[in-house]
Amino acid sequence: MLWRGGAPAERVDAVAVEEPLELRLHTPDGPLPLGVLMRTPGHDRELLLGWLVSEGLLPDDLTLHPDAENPSVWHLHTPDFARLAAGARLAVSSSACGVCGSGSVERLMARASPPSWVGGPLDVAWLSGLPEALAAAQPGFAATGGLHGAALFTPDGTRLAAFEDVGRHNAVDKLVGWAQAQGRLPLPDAVLVVSSRAGFEIVQKAVTARVAVVVAVGAATSLAVDTAAAFGVTLCGFARGDRMTVYAGAGRLGDGSHEDSPADA
Repeated sequence: MLWRGGAPAERVDAVAVEEPLELRLHTPDGPLPLGVLMRTPGHDRELLLGWLVSEGLLPDDLTLHPDAENPSVWHLHTPDFARLAAGARLAVSSSACGVCGSGSVERLMARASPPSWVGGPLDVAWLSGLPEALAAAQPGFAATGGLHGAALFTPDGTRLAAFEDVGRHNAVDKLVGWAQAQGRLPLPDAVLVVSSRAGFEIVQKAVTARVAVVVAVGAATSLAVDTAAAFGVTLCGFARGDRMTVYAGAGRLGDGSHEDSPADA
């Protein structure tokens, strides 16, 4: 029911779908719940691969497949089951939080290194226009108003891939999983663009995928800024029209003469 002008009206409306996705790790002692993700169904394999990359759990050798009877349950088989079991989060990740119960910045520092950038100086006008290009790849948001989006662009303007999900971190994981499946990781010449704000989990996922430039529609959090600065990531927020805020890594912009401190571009 829609209320407008103080009067109700019946109408059919589309809503974003949110359902749990469980990943079960198979061990000699039986299946172990490795994680439960609240997500929008679709591209589940990419989501799980990206989640494993972001959590530092992706094994070199694995078999990943959906359950024959329940497509919301996936099975992971790997000879490296002991390491995965030891590092398992064993918790539910909501669509609002990508690192609930996960490690801290210190844990990220221990397992990841700063990503490299080979795309040359970045044009500010182009960067600030990327959210508009992302919006053009979000049919789900256009229909429901309830889905976040994430996309990868190269400096020549090519959109490599774009995904949507109720969780912005899930959308990023789907991108990372796509890149992993395509053998494209690391991504030293790609810019990650996300809808809404840039929290720590977004920068964490960029670092683990070796993406050096992140652009967000909304603001960045303090922990995201600190993490971006620690890993040399160019982090931009409030990108729209002809303006954006550069929180870290401003040296990659234009002629490279900028200082790496928060500034409006």
